[in-house]
Amino acid sequence: GFSFEKCDFETDLCKPLHELNLQHGWIRRNGRSAMGPPYSDHKGNDSAYFLSLSSQMRSSSAALRTNVFLPTDEEHVCQITFHYWISQMNGTLMVGLQKHSEDTITNIWQVSGELQNQWKANTVIVNSTEKYEV
Repeated sequence: GFSFEKCDFETDLCKPLHELNLQHGWIRRNGRSAMGPPYSDHKGNDSAYFLSLSSQMRSSSAALRTNVFLPTDEEHVCQITFHYWISQMNGTLMVGLQKHSEDTITNIWQVSGELQNQWKANTVIVNSTEKYEV
């Protein structure tokens, strides 16, 4: 059957993300944090938490990795929907796929150079015949 896991940041990192993999640069905050926009989550809730890059991270990159997912097939499709906010023109947000037999990360989606200052949603569908991380 179809099952999905909702992932928010109200208590901590959500289960699909490595707990210890919140690399330096990512912070968990909400709209009341006095850190600038966004001032609410994608539903307009100013007390709901989301992950944000700290302002000290302007020149480098930071990653979030999922746990290991099992291979996909006709019955087991992996679909990931996420909400994002871009407040810098020079930033690039990428979604990558790393299969366990490969050292490289394959870029499967990216957005850059659009200063939206609004929440947008995107869905990626992952196909992999072996275990993988996103």
